[in-house]
Formats: sequence, structure tokens, C-alpha cells
Amino acid sequence: MKNIKRIIVSVCVALLFVLPVFHPDIYYLSFGFMLFTYIALASSWNIIGGYAGYLSFGHAAFFGVGAYTVALLLINYGLSPFYTCILGGVFAAILAGLFGYPALRLKGPYFAVASLLLGLIMQIVVANLSFTGGTVGLWMPFLRVSIFTNRAIFYEVMLGLALLIVLISHWVEKSKFGLGLRAIREDEETAETMSVNPTKLKMQAIMLSAFLTGIIGGIFAYYRVYLLPDSMFATFLSIEIVTMALFGGSTSWLGPIIGATILTVLSEVMSGFLNIPSELSRIAYGVILILVIMFLPNGVVSLFKKRRTLANKELESKV
Repeated sequence: MKNIKRIIVSVCVALLFVLPVFHPDIYYLSFGFMLFTYIALASSWNIIGGYAGYLSFGHAAFFGVGAYTVALLLINYGLSPFYTCILGGVFAAILAGLFGYPALRLKGPYFAVASLLLGLIMQIVVANLSFTGGTVGLWMPFLRVSIFTNRAIFYEVMLGLALLIVLISHWVEKSKFGLGLRAIREDEETAETMSVNPTKLKMQAIMLSAFLTGIIGGIFAYYRVYLLPDSMFATFLSIEIVTMALFGGSTSWLGPIIGATILTVLSEVMSGFLNIPSELSRIAYGVILILVIMFLPNGVVSLFKKRRTLANKELESKV
């Protein structure tokens, strides 16, 4: 059964990779890019927010740092964001380390507020620096290819990046590292008595999460071309990431994929087809976040697990 599932997943992923070969409408490539971006962001966030249980509302700071890093390297030195995005991830990880060492001593809502302030502070700092373009922003040069080829390149790159991050998230969940993070999430003090080093694991988790988020920000910046502090460090981006991971199920590597897919499609339907204003979409995200926390704390993925458990019990009773 597992082999069949793996084959089906592999075929689906392969079909996604070859989609540009069939020259679909540019809209589908653009939508695919955004979908893969949110899957990658939610999966990255889940390493610290889901496995370790530290609810971070500041991941927009790491995203923005990655974006501005590649933008400045491209504008000033002509270096391609397709490889300098790694450096964007490094700077994001450094920021996460500087923030995390004192902030991870906080717990619950105190850490959430501290992480939220990190994003707001970074937005203000970047907006007041001359070499970042300030409030005017930065323009990055376009790829010298056709619009379709441009969208196809970014589609493929973000799909590959999302796949890599999902695999990393899956590895973390199954590893000893992930086991330690889950122990911290359940009871940090008890975990410490079981030879778990909470400070070390939490620092590794937030820096890995930030590193991956910074890489995504770098690629996304090149896709957007024009960068503004308000958009690259947007608080709403952090809220979207958290909502997607929690909605799908933050205790599983599969949850962020489900949450990001459902909510991205829902958002596209609301804004693209129903012409619902973006302000109402943001209200909808807030409502969804509240409802998930109240009635579905383990996310949508828990419903599938319950059905599987019931199905197994029925099968056992028949046997």
C-alpha cells in the first residue's frame, strides 16, 4: 500500500514538473508558483512553530532579509539570485540566531509577541536605510527571456525548492532531532530531565527554519522584481504562514502542504473569481485561524488520521 502511494505521489510530482512543456496559460504557472511558495513557507515555519511548538509571527523578517540580500547582490554586483538566495538564507539564519538566543527563553504568547515585533522592527529598519532604497524600494532587472519562459523558470525553481523543503521537513519529523523538538513541545522541563538540550535544539530549529525561509524570500524577490519594505516584511505574510500550517496540521509534515493548498486555492477563488476585496480576505484568514485554534487544534490532517484509525478498527473487528 505504501509503495502504491509513493508511486502515485511520484507521478503527480513528475506531472507538475513537466507541465510547462505543454505551454499552459501563464496564469496557471503564476498560480503554481504562489502555491509552491506558500507550501515551502508553511513547511519551513513548521520546523519551529509546529514541531517545537513555538508560535512565531515573525517569519516575514527572515523572508524579507532573504529578499533584500539577493536584490542588493544583483543590483550592485550582478550576481544571480538563483544561487545568492543561499546567502539570503544564511543572513536570515544569523538574524534568527541573534533573535532566538534571548527570545526562545520566552514561552507561549510572550514569544509570539516578541517574534511579531521582530518583523515590525526589521520593516522599520529597512525602510530607513538608504542603500536598501528606503520607502521608495528597489527595482531588480528582469530576466532577459519571454514572459512565458520567465514564469516557467520560476515555476520550476519554486516547485523544486518546495519539494526539497518538504523532504527536509519530513526528515526532521522522523529524526532524533524532530523527536527532541516534539518532546520540547509537549513539556520542555520534562524533556530537559530526559537528557534533551532544549536551548540547542530550539536554536537549531529556528535557524534552520529561517534559513529555508530566507532562500524562499530570495527567489520570490526576483519573481516580484520590485521590492518594498511594506510588502517584503508584511505582518500579514506571517499570519498567512501560521494559519496555513495550523489549518493543515502543524504536528505533521503533511499538514502544511494540505493547509497551504486549501487556503491558497480558497484565496484565489475569493479574490480572482468572486472579486472579494483583499481586506475581507484578511478578515477571513483571521476567522479561520481562530476557528482552527478553538475547534481543530491538530488541523485538517487529524480528520484523515481519525478516519484511518476507525477504518483499521472496523477491519480488525471483521477479522
